[in-house]
Amino acid sequence: MSIRTAFNRLSRLARELRAADGANVTITFALATIPMVGFVGAAVDYSHANSVKAAMQAAADSTALMVSKDAATVTNAALQTKANDYFKALFTRPEATGLTVSATYTNSGGSQVIINASSNVKANFMGLMGISQMNVAVNSQVKWGATRMRVALVLDTTGSMAQDGKMVALKTATKALLDQFNAAAVINGDVYVSIIPFSKDVNVGKSNYNASWIDWTEWNQDNGDDVNVVTCLKNGKKTKCLTSTSWVPDNHNTWNGCVTDRGLSTQPHSTNFDTNVTPPSTSVSGSLFAAEQYDNCSPPVMPLNYDWIGMKNLIDSFYPAGNTNQAIGLAHGWMSLVGGGPYPAPPAKDPTYKYKDVIILVTDGLNTEDRWYTNQNQIDGREKMTCDNINAAKIELWTIQINTGGDPTSTLLQNCAGTSGKYPDPGKFFLLTSAGQIAATFQQIGTQLSNLRLAQ
Repeated sequence: MSIRTAFNRLSRLARELRAADGANVTITFALATIPMVGFVGAAVDYSHANSVKAAMQAAADSTALMVSKDAATVTNAALQTKANDYFKALFTRPEATGLTVSATYTNSGGSQVIINASSNVKANFMGLMGISQMNVAVNSQVKWGATRMRVALVLDTTGSMAQDGKMVALKTATKALLDQFNAAAVINGDVYVSIIPFSKDVNVGKSNYNASWIDWTEWNQDNGDDVNVVTCLKNGKKTKCLTSTSWVPDNHNTWNGCVTDRGLSTQPHSTNFDTNVTPPSTSVSGSLFAAEQYDNCSPPVMPLNYDWIGMKNLIDSFYPAGNTNQAIGLAHGWMSLVGGGPYPAPPAKDPTYKYKDVIILVTDGLNTEDRWYTNQNQIDGREKMTCDNINAAKIELWTIQINTGGDPTSTLLQNCAGTSGKYPDPGKFFLLTSAGQIAATFQQIGTQLSNLRLAQ
């Protein structure tokens, strides 16, 4: 074939190829396959990286909670080492390379631990688009102590607490609750607790017999002796002497420390000092604490403090005796949070913190006696007024009825439980039917009040 003939044939074939369009779809599809495979591969790689990130986040959350327990008491280097070791023990994904973990503790405006972790995950498909690996990073924060607590434990020590193992269980549960509060306090003063044992009266401490906030009127009338007194009548000279009988009150240092409800001796409703925390004043009738030599006087109260050992020792001294007057225990629990009479004024609140004032009232019986009444409904009425006032003061009130004897469920305690914004609150009332439930209930309340929380 001549060169010219061959050239003409090639020219004709080239024109035919240029005019042909039968393979366009195949070529277009082949070209489009490349990005489609890239997108599908990116989704697979992203899903894998997200799985790694979820595992990292879980490890970071657990690490933050774990190291927060000791963060305030160890060096930064020790905190970092502990966080690194704990995180790597939890996070076992070998495809994550270049893992770094950092831990930071701060205590400005409340305590906080921050855990940051990052790693790289190989991209198996996205390499087609020039991406060989993806960075995965997580952050976890635990905050605590931004809310400080002041808690009044108002505890029934009446005679019926001797039954069904209630007193023994109460002691054990209360000491465990104190341990929870102690653990929640990063520094002294994060948590203050007062202990208010009660029966018909409350024992404010017999060492206070010289205090100005005590009213001795009724005590002086009830405690003393008749003595013979020689009275000489003088009219310029001694003429005769007469022997008479006179009442001499006992020395106040013989008082056992018990006080009864505040208010006027015959008219409680005219003053309502038994239902509020108006400070006692020698110039205000009924505002003082009326001394009473109650035979079944409870152990003494303990004002707000963080002497955890001292509080446990007081709990160990509890004994069951006397009738039930929840109202006086509740009133003293409230006053212990604000100060007045036997209760020193609490420390000033730091404006960089939030504060929660809490009362936990525990009783195993219905009201039977107070200063004026032996009728439950009348005593309940006084206590309900106190509950309403506590709610108005925005104090959180938990109530626990230990009912092992088949008493009716206390509507009063149900209606008293709660705080401002939700009052009553069914979640803050507990009805227990055995002494064994006290520990679990205290643990539940303690956890809700002092629990570490993941902030982010």
